[in-house]
Amino acid sequence: MSQAKPKNIVIVGGSLGGLFMGVALKRLRKDLNIRILERNPTALLHDQGAGVVAGPDVQKFFKTYDRTKTPVGVPSHQRLYLNRQGDVIDRKNSEQKMTSWDLLYHLLRVNYDGVKSEYAAIPESEDGECRVSYEYGSTVTDLQAPKASPPGCELDFSEPIKITTKHNSGEIKTTDADLVIAADGPSSTIRSRYLPDVKRQYVGYVAWRGTVPEEQISQAAIDVFLNKFTFFHREHIQILAYAIPGKHGSIEPGKRLVNWVWYVNYEEDSPDHVDLMTDAEGKRHHITLPAGGVREELWKKQKSYATEILPPQFAELVQMTEVPFIQAITDVIAPSAILDGGRVLLIGDALAGFRPHTAMSTSQAATDATTLAQAIGDICDGEGMNALQKWDNYATEYAAKMQAHGVSIGNRSQFGQHPMSR
Repeated sequence: MSQAKPKNIVIVGGSLGGLFMGVALKRLRKDLNIRILERNPTALLHDQGAGVVAGPDVQKFFKTYDRTKTPVGVPSHQRLYLNRQGDVIDRKNSEQKMTSWDLLYHLLRVNYDGVKSEYAAIPESEDGECRVSYEYGSTVTDLQAPKASPPGCELDFSEPIKITTKHNSGEIKTTDADLVIAADGPSSTIRSRYLPDVKRQYVGYVAWRGTVPEEQISQAAIDVFLNKFTFFHREHIQILAYAIPGKHGSIEPGKRLVNWVWYVNYEEDSPDHVDLMTDAEGKRHHITLPAGGVREELWKKQKSYATEILPPQFAELVQMTEVPFIQAITDVIAPSAILDGGRVLLIGDALAGFRPHTAMSTSQAATDATTLAQAIGDICDGEGMNALQKWDNYATEYAAKMQAHGVSIGNRSQFGQHPMSR
């Protein structure tokens, strides 16, 4: 006898995308069992001090689901563009919210599985919420789904998907699931099992990143960075900065951080690129050179370069940053969010990795989670495959549009001529 409704849902990946999904499903009140499997061996993920633009979809998500009602970010009222001398050459009124990865992560954890932290008080649980767990140190090593139903057939959850996981202790387990949701990022191992030719491609430049405490910067820097989203462009270079919450999510003036992102071109596998991504232990990194990994001689050289070519306010931020990190910029997009006849689904960066110029990756994660939770609720109410197909059409169209936009503005910034280049 076929089973038309899912009961056990496994989310692979316990960073922001997986947590957005888990919180949205928890609030469905559809008698679901929700498990997040996170490969990181520690109970909490640790950020690298990354700033995040909290777009309207992110703000809406927290307004809807965050029971702690914690302010989600620092307001920005204008976009500024500077010239090399540090003068404002263009100013546009633009209301945005700037936040931090760590604040979003801890707010999602406290709402998902009640993790205590200094960021927010644990909210009271409510009757009817779905059962949840967050299982760290669990790497998915195999996934076996029943034979997919032919196209046009309804969803059938009568046979479970078999998920094999290896715990960091060495223990190997098999888990049953009715639905598997891959939220394991742009290098998704779940996606690669089904779509091995869909791979991240380095696009020729990286982002140097860092933060500086607000209280340490000069008045000249305060004037252009606080409550503003500020940019400088010149040929093949872009740098931007904005204020984000400080320690434990503080948005109190004087306790915030100024987050900066500096895009610099490095030809793939060139000597400079290989040298850049090689840490002090001689290990080459391909995507992220984490905080503490940048070699001192390279950082000294980059700080000198900042003084040479950047406006003084931006150069000050670079000079005052103690622990920078580097992220390679990549492209990736899958043709569909539905795999194995609807039993395996891709969301967020696992579906499409946006270039950070869009400031939309976190919005994509929030949107995919909200809309997929609605679709799963509709499936539980009897709508079946039709609900899932509608969601897939929306999610893939959104992904394709934003991914292409990111490629366009990224290439203009790094390989073309930006209109604000000075």
